[in-house]
Amino acid sequence: MLNLHDAFTYSESHPLLFTQLLFWLMFIVFMAGYSLIFKTGLLRRIFLIYFGIFFYYKSGGYFFSLLLLTTVTDFYFGKAIRAARKSSWSKFYMICSISTNLLLLGYFKYFGFFTQQMNLLFGTNFQVYNFLSGFTNASFGTHLATDSIFLPIGISFFTFQAISYAIDVYRRKIEPLTNILDYCFFVTYFPQLLAGPIVRAVDFVPQIHRPYELTKSNFGRAFYLILCGLIKKIFISDYISGNFVDRVFEHPNLYSGFENLMAVYGYTIQIYCDFSGYTDIAIGLGILLGYHLPLNFNSPYKSINITDFWRRWHISLSTWLKDYLYISLGGNRKGTFRTYFNLFITMLLGGLWHGAHLRFILWGGLHGLALAIHKLWMRLFPRLSASRNIILNLVSGLITFHFVAWCWMYFRAPDLDIVNKMLHQIFTDLNIALVPKVVEGYRNVFAVIGIGYLIHLFPQRWKDAVREAFTASPLIGKAAIISLVVIGLVQVASTAVQPFIYFQF
Repeated sequence: MLNLHDAFTYSESHPLLFTQLLFWLMFIVFMAGYSLIFKTGLLRRIFLIYFGIFFYYKSGGYFFSLLLLTTVTDFYFGKAIRAARKSSWSKFYMICSISTNLLLLGYFKYFGFFTQQMNLLFGTNFQVYNFLSGFTNASFGTHLATDSIFLPIGISFFTFQAISYAIDVYRRKIEPLTNILDYCFFVTYFPQLLAGPIVRAVDFVPQIHRPYELTKSNFGRAFYLILCGLIKKIFISDYISGNFVDRVFEHPNLYSGFENLMAVYGYTIQIYCDFSGYTDIAIGLGILLGYHLPLNFNSPYKSINITDFWRRWHISLSTWLKDYLYISLGGNRKGTFRTYFNLFITMLLGGLWHGAHLRFILWGGLHGLALAIHKLWMRLFPRLSASRNIILNLVSGLITFHFVAWCWMYFRAPDLDIVNKMLHQIFTDLNIALVPKVVEGYRNVFAVIGIGYLIHLFPQRWKDAVREAFTASPLIGKAAIISLVVIGLVQVASTAVQPFIYFQF
C-alpha cells in the first residue's frame, strides 16, 4: 500500500511513469489546482515549473539539481549572446553555452566508457568519480555511490533543447528570454522533459505568454492521444517485450531462426509503440495544459526509402540533427563528396547520442551510409527515384523496412555477440517445419505484433476518422470509452515496472 511518504519521495526501483496509477492520481490533483490559476499566466508558469521539477525528481532523483544548474547557466549565456556588442563575443558566449552542455552530457554519458576503454588499451587503472553524487551526499545526507556514473534521466533531451536555444538566439531567430522563470518553464515543462519531443525554443517560446485555450475539439484530441499512447505502450510494447522479445534477445541460441526473426520484427514494432506512445501521451497532456508540442512520428514503417523514414521517425531529433549539425557542417553547400560525408557524420554522431557503445555508433553509421547511398541513387537515377509506380514503391518500402529492422538489432542487443548469434540462427536454423508449432505457442504474442503492424499501416484517413468520431462523441461516450480502455489495459499490464525505452538516453 502506497503511503504519502512514498508518493512524495524518489524510489529508484519505482520511478514515476506515465503508465502508473500514481502519476494519474497526481495529475488529477495537479489539474484541480491548475484549474484555479490557469487564467493567470505567471501563476500558471510557476505552478508548472514546480510540478516539472517534482516530476523530474520522482522520475530521476536528485539529478534535478543538474537540471536547475544548466537552466541558470544557459539563461545567462543566452542574454550574453544578444547583449554582446561584437559578433566575436556573441559567438564566444554561444560556444560557451554549447560547450557547457556537451561537457555535462559527455561526462555523464561517455566518461565511464572512455575511462574503461583507456584502461583496457593501456593497462591503466583509472577510476571514475561521480561528482554530482558526491555533492548530493554532502548536501542532502544521501548515500549515493560515487565510484560509478549513472546517466541522469532525460539529459540528452534537455541538453539538446538548451543548445538549440543558444544557437537560435545567436542566429537571431528568437529574442533571448529576459525572465529566468520563463526560461526555467521552457526547460522543465514536464510532458516532454524525459523523452521528448525535443522542443526548440523557436517553437515553444512564443507560446509562453499566450492566454490559455482549450477548445472542445482539442479536449477530445488530447484524451484520444493519451489513450492511444497508453494502448501502444501497455497493450503492445510492454506485452510483446516481456512475453517474447526480451527472452529471445537475452539467449538467442535457445530459439530457432524463425523465433529470432520474429523477435526482430517484434522489437521493430515494440520500439515504435513505446517511443511514439510516450510522445502521444506527452502531446495529449500538453494540449490539456494549453501548450502544443510538435509531431514526432508519422507512420515511419510506411516509408518508401531511408530518407523518407527519417522524415517520419523521431522527427524532432532528425530535424535537430539536420538544422544544428548537418547544416553547421556545411550541409550540401560544400560539394557532392562533402554532402555525403556530412550525412554520414551527422548520423554517426546521432548514433553516439544514443549511448557510449560501439553498437549505437554502428547503428548510426549504417543509417548515415544508407542516407548517402540513397542521395547518390537519386542523383544517378532521378526519374526512377521520382516514380510513383506502386510495385516499385512497394519493393522499395519492403527493402527500407527490413534494413531498418536489421539495424534495430544493433540498437537493442546488449552487445555485438548477441547480434551475430541472432543472425546465425536466422540464416542457418530457420527451421520452417517448426513454424506452425512456434506460431501456436506464441499465438497471443504474434497476434499483438500483427495488430500493432496492422494499425500502423492503416491509411491515415481511417485514423483521422476514428479520432474525429471520438472527439465528436458526447462526454458520457468519451467517459465510457476511456473506462473500457483502462479496464482492458489493467488486465494486460505487466506487474513489473516497464520504463520507456528512450528513458535510457
